[in-house]
Amino acid sequence: MDNRAVQRHVAAEWRKPDLREGFTTGACAAAAAKAAARALLTGESLAEITVDLPARQGVTFHLARCEIGSSSVLCGVIKDAGDDPDVTHGAEIQALVAWQDARGITLAGGEGVGTVTKPGLAGEVGEPAINPVPRRMITAAVNDEADEAGVNLNRRGMLVTINVPGGAEIAQQTLNPRLGIVGGISIIGTTGIVKPFSDSAYRGSIYVELKVAAENGVRQAVLTTGSRSEAYAQARYPNLPEMAFVQVGDHMDYALRQCRRLKFPQVMIAGMIGKISKLAEGRMQTHVSRGGVNMAFLADLAGQLGADAALVARLQTANTARHVQTMLNKAGIAGLEAQLAQLAARHTHTYIQGALVIEVLLYDIRGDLLAAAQEPAE
Repeated sequence: MDNRAVQRHVAAEWRKPDLREGFTTGACAAAAAKAAARALLTGESLAEITVDLPARQGVTFHLARCEIGSSSVLCGVIKDAGDDPDVTHGAEIQALVAWQDARGITLAGGEGVGTVTKPGLAGEVGEPAINPVPRRMITAAVNDEADEAGVNLNRRGMLVTINVPGGAEIAQQTLNPRLGIVGGISIIGTTGIVKPFSDSAYRGSIYVELKVAAENGVRQAVLTTGSRSEAYAQARYPNLPEMAFVQVGDHMDYALRQCRRLKFPQVMIAGMIGKISKLAEGRMQTHVSRGGVNMAFLADLAGQLGADAALVARLQTANTARHVQTMLNKAGIAGLEAQLAQLAARHTHTYIQGALVIEVLLYDIRGDLLAAAQEPAE
C-alpha cells in the first residue's frame, strides 16, 4: 500500500462506518446517455448499464426506464446521493438520444436542466448548465457505444438531450437562481462520486492526513481547496511527495491551526479566485453558508487599481468572482489577482501568528498561475 493509500486508509477511521457514497448528476446523465445510445443502436431494451467514471471504473447503474421509439430512446437513472444531504437525491436523470442529420454528438438541456444566463460560470450564457466534466463523460459514453457498434457519427450524428423531471422545483433549493442558472438544476461533478462527509469527519480526515505527512518527514504542506487546485499545485511542485497535498475544502481555518500544531515550517495554499478572495478578506472559513464572495470588497480593490466609478458600480453586482475578472480584463485593468494573493498571504500569516512561512497560489480554472505571494515566518 503506497503512502497515499495509507493516508486515506487512516483518514477513513474518522468517517462513520456506515456512510454511503453516492453518484453525481453528471455520472447519472452519462449512464443514461450510454444506455440510450446502446438501445438506439441495437434496438434492445436494457435494465442496467455499466460505465467508467473519472474516479472509478465499471460502475453499474440500474435504469428506471428504457423507452425505445422509432428514431430515439429515452433512458433514466435515479440519482442516489448515498448519505450526502443532496437535494437532487431521488431525482430521475434522463437522456433522450435521437438520430440527427448533423454530424457528431450534440448535447442539449431539456426539461429541468438549467440554462446559464449570467457570465462567470462554467458554461457560456445561453448554454445548458452541464459542466465541462459531465459534458466529456456524456460525449465519451455515447462515442464508445457508436464505436462498439461500428457506427461512424461523422456521417450521421446523435442528439443527446438531458432531462430532469421536477428539476425546476429542485433548483429552487439550490444556489442556481442566485447564480443566474434558470429553469432547472445543474449537471455537475468532477469525479462522478459523491463522498458524504460531516464537518467533524472532514476535519478529522484533514488532521490525520497532515499528521501522517508530518510524521513521514514532509516539511511543506500544500493545502488545496479542491481536486483541481490540488492537481495544479502538484504540477508546480512535482518533487513533493503525494502526501504533502491535502484537500481542505472550506476548512482552511482548521487546517492552518493543525499545520501550526504539527510544526510544518512552510504551508502553501492553492486555490482559485472565489476561495482566495475570501481569505484575502480575512475569512478563514470559506463555506457559502458563512457568506458568498464579497463583490463590494472586490469592487473596492478594483477601484484602488484604477477602475472608474461606473465600473466599480457594475462590479458590485457581478455574478461571480470570475465575472469580476472578466470585466476587469475587458477594461484593461490588471493587478487584482496579485493583490488578492498578497492579502490572502497576509491574513493567513496573521491567523497562525506568523509561526510558518505562508505562500498563496492563485490559479485560474485552466490551471494557469495568475499570482503568488509569500509571507515569511517570524
